[in-house]
Amino acid sequence: MSTGSLERIPGAETRLPAPLSAWLTGFVRGAGTVYPAVLVGIAGLAVWEFGVRISGVKSFILPAPSAIAQTLTGTFPRIVSATGTTLQAVLLGLALGVVSGVLAALLVSLAKRLSAPLMTTAVVLSCAPIIALAPIFNAWFGVTNVMSKASVAAVMVFFPVFVNSTRGLLLMRPIHRELMESLSASPRQTMAMVRIPEALPSFFDGLRVGATVSVIGVLVAEYFGGPANALGVLISNEAALSHFEVTWAGVVMASTLGLFLYGAVVLLERACVPWKRRAS
Repeated sequence: MSTGSLERIPGAETRLPAPLSAWLTGFVRGAGTVYPAVLVGIAGLAVWEFGVRISGVKSFILPAPSAIAQTLTGTFPRIVSATGTTLQAVLLGLALGVVSGVLAALLVSLAKRLSAPLMTTAVVLSCAPIIALAPIFNAWFGVTNVMSKASVAAVMVFFPVFVNSTRGLLLMRPIHRELMESLSASPRQTMAMVRIPEALPSFFDGLRVGATVSVIGVLVAEYFGGPANALGVLISNEAALSHFEVTWAGVVMASTLGLFLYGAVVLLERACVPWKRRAS
């Protein structure tokens, strides 16, 4: 069929391939959920900017967003370098917390007798104050050692990952259990084919929380000392010197780092758990 005949078919020129159409539909739906948050953020920044200008608040108390943005632009290489140092500890702590949390959840699902001691340990770790843990890990590993910061993050990540993964592994639907029993599936096969896929949504729920708290844990640990080129140390030192525009620029970069990790986990979840998105 020639191109001219295609052009004469009503609606032929407006049709899109199915994958592209599905992608556009998903993009529009996702944008619909993002727009309100973006608008609220812009409105909040506008109120902050004009409120500071009208009220005449001193910059050392609360600098305007425009001043923070200007400072961030001027010190961008320095802050990015400090963020990279902090990011190494965050990623290491996140990895340690996720691995230990998942292993503990697997142990609970395979040997329910271990559920009580492991859950007790998890509760104790979750109740431990970061301010108390940071000096201890600094003494163990050294102030400038990345493990002293990553360990704090790992403790904070462990609890949400462990609890959510355990919940997902133990919540097995009766119909799936009956099916695997009728097929004479071994516990290992049941774990690989049913329990782990069913637990993935719950695991990612915990991972989203862990991604954000890992940044908080490392920054708090860096307040008690760390490499000179670290984001938490930079924020602490600049605040002590009353350079509050630089301090706020560091806070903005730390918030951006947390949002970046959270978004990365969301994208990873969409790739690993596509059936959850289709179900919603």
